[in-house]
Amino acid sequence: MLKAPNLAELRWLTHGFGQRDSVYPAQITTVRQIHSDIVIEATTPGGDRIADGDAVVSNQPGVVVGIRTADCVPVLLADMRTRAVASIHAGWRGSAAAIVTGAVEALVRKYGSRPEDLVAAVGPSIGVCCYEVGADVAGQFGVWLPELDGATGSKQLDLKKVNELQLRRAGVRSVWVAGHCTYCEAEQYFSFRREREQAGRMLSYIGTVGERP
Repeated sequence: MLKAPNLAELRWLTHGFGQRDSVYPAQITTVRQIHSDIVIEATTPGGDRIADGDAVVSNQPGVVVGIRTADCVPVLLADMRTRAVASIHAGWRGSAAAIVTGAVEALVRKYGSRPEDLVAAVGPSIGVCCYEVGADVAGQFGVWLPELDGATGSKQLDLKKVNELQLRRAGVRSVWVAGHCTYCEAEQYFSFRREREQAGRMLSYIGTVGERP
């Protein structure tokens, strides 16, 4: 299980980015992921695929929220002040729709979070080294990566960088980014692009431990 150092500093928090052999906590609340910008609220512990969406937020003590990936970008958020959390699945469609920005906005709207109080971690995903996309996809990221504006031909796309930029533009100051590529590191991670329909899924999760003080 991979831990983000900035999230690990929060003693009231449990979190992890799954790997091939990871063992997960019980009762992680997940959603039916549809490559959207939809943010779902979880109010009670447990519940697998509770609704269609690609981000899950909660401010309830003991609720752990998670998403599944196998190349897409997993992003975890925690509010140091309110203890609200979010787990986000950002494939290229979700990243193009700035789903992490939507998750930050949901935390602000629902729980009174302030972006500067949020701690973010961008987990293992397919790296720019291995993620080649067509011009129709690459061109959608020119607003964040100017070198892709008006792209022609195939391009290498850095989805982790896109999500980091979106988080910082949303006002999040503490952002950790994993250096792992799910496609390169076959012994540690599943990869849909490498394994296609045979690929498993990693679960990334975040939630509170115990009661709110």
